[in-house]
Amino acid sequence: MTNQLKTGLLLGLLTAIILLFGRMLGGQTGLILAFILAIAMNVGSYWFSDRIVLSMYKARELGPDDAPDLHRMVEGLASRGGLPKPRIFLIPQEAPNAFATGRSPNNSVVAVTEGITHLLSLEELKGVLAHEIGHIKNRDILIQSVAATLAGVIMFVSSMVKWAAIFGMGGGDDEGGNPFLAIVLAIVAPIAAMLIQMAISRSREYLADRTGAQLSGNPRHLAGALQKLDAYSRRVPMKQGNQATAHLFIVNPFSGQSLANLFSTHPPVQERIQRLMAL
Repeated sequence: MTNQLKTGLLLGLLTAIILLFGRMLGGQTGLILAFILAIAMNVGSYWFSDRIVLSMYKARELGPDDAPDLHRMVEGLASRGGLPKPRIFLIPQEAPNAFATGRSPNNSVVAVTEGITHLLSLEELKGVLAHEIGHIKNRDILIQSVAATLAGVIMFVSSMVKWAAIFGMGGGDDEGGNPFLAIVLAIVAPIAAMLIQMAISRSREYLADRTGAQLSGNPRHLAGALQKLDAYSRRVPMKQGNQATAHLFIVNPFSGQSLANLFSTHPPVQERIQRLMAL
């Protein structure tokens, strides 16, 4: 419940930043336009994100005859979670990783790389699949898509506010009358939005770990998988893809590129392992 409450508060902060910018840019009209823009981008992201990301990673669908063990595990975990069976896709990369996507449990997808099927035992792979189905059960694909879209709107609107302030165009209220304040907020808000988006992603990862451990019945399997994935991914990061999709994967697929924890879409793996072992 703590993670759910934190997510709600963080999404509220992102929305508040958008509405503040809308009001600064054009008073009541600007606020309404910003709100409409946010809704339009959310709908587009929600509806098409699964097709975009699967195409980006050249994933192909696996039938039951292609991977019977995978299908058996996914079907059993989905049934235990009270969910329809997701479709299964294979990403032709040796970097070991996995993600879930889809606009709802009825349209969900679990994707795994070739590398993860070679690296993990069946029990560890089951733990990873349970984590991804945990994302589906917790509606994380929708939540993270909304968070990413809201952050994108803030980037766009902040740029508009900055140029409006520079050229003396603002709303008809007090907030729009201070160009210096508008420029400062236009610089600071996108950074805040990025940090909030990443905090949401980290919170959902912890929740999916817990849900996955419950679905698989053994937290140790997922903990062991995370240990292997983290170590191997540092040596063999993804060769293709986009940093904007990093939050989808169970471990950062581009972790070969050193980033500070503050700017990471994933919590520290050792912290995740400790929480799993505490279960």
